[in-house]
Amino acid sequence: MKRILTFLVALALPLSLLSQTQTTEDYVRRYNNLVDRVGASGVGVETLLDKWAADYPDDLQQLLARFSFCFNKAQASQVIQLPQDRYLGREPLIPMTDSLGRKANYFEDFVFDDEQFGLALEALDRAVSLNPERLDLRLLRTDALIAYEKGSPDMALASLKALVDENFQKRPTWTHGSLEKVDDEVFKALMQDYCFTFFRLGTDSSAEAFKGLTEHMLTRWKDDPMLLDNIGSYWLVCKKDYKKARKYYDQVLKKHPGDMTAIRNGVLLARTIKDVKLEKKYLAMMAQYGETEVDRKSASARLEAMNQKK
Repeated sequence: MKRILTFLVALALPLSLLSQTQTTEDYVRRYNNLVDRVGASGVGVETLLDKWAADYPDDLQQLLARFSFCFNKAQASQVIQLPQDRYLGREPLIPMTDSLGRKANYFEDFVFDDEQFGLALEALDRAVSLNPERLDLRLLRTDALIAYEKGSPDMALASLKALVDENFQKRPTWTHGSLEKVDDEVFKALMQDYCFTFFRLGTDSSAEAFKGLTEHMLTRWKDDPMLLDNIGSYWLVCKKDYKKARKYYDQVLKKHPGDMTAIRNGVLLARTIKDVKLEKKYLAMMAQYGETEVDRKSASARLEAMNQKK
């Protein structure tokens, strides 16, 4: 799970001239120049967008610019104090303790104006309806929902589940502005990125979203080892049910003995419950299947040291 979501808290989408006809070129150039000077929701941007929309109401670049304007205008930054080390996967701006030694960390948070956020989604939904196979637009909408919902990503989860179903039922020919092609493996990897995003948000609701999206993906990619590892991690980290976690890791390793996610998490699980015999089992697998020579030698050395102990 490698995806680290950058929340859309300062979104100013640069617009490309490559796909524009000569008739909208001037609007794109004027918009980019203006945003460079005043920001995505600065003075004069809305006036320009209104003129652009009047001339070209269904132009994709115009709709993305409108989304960017409304999304930025919808946000307000604030600093909150919390007695924890991380908030929504982020480290504190200012780590502090109070006079009694208790944590009193300061985090940046964002609140949204519902009306402006709704207008942002309205523009993006129009863009999606005109470009239904542009997967990057769908994912941009999901990112916006995650930023808006913060630790309770219910709408984002529902949107991703529907996207998974659409991918299998309609088999669209997805396109993506940053990717040459989107085949089934790429699509699955993108969905796995969102699993990780939910996981790292670190709330009870986001943990359930992590599990919910993974289980929904498993209905389509049955017995996929990466997804089964996800469920194991849910039980290991989120619920601390080590018996259930081990069940999923061992299920993966039965068919995929070299799966390093299951092996590493198996070692972690064994150390957590202080089960030496179980740790030796997973270390032996790591010594055989480790991704690097350092991993294999380290596991072998640890295993040898444990075997020498009385």
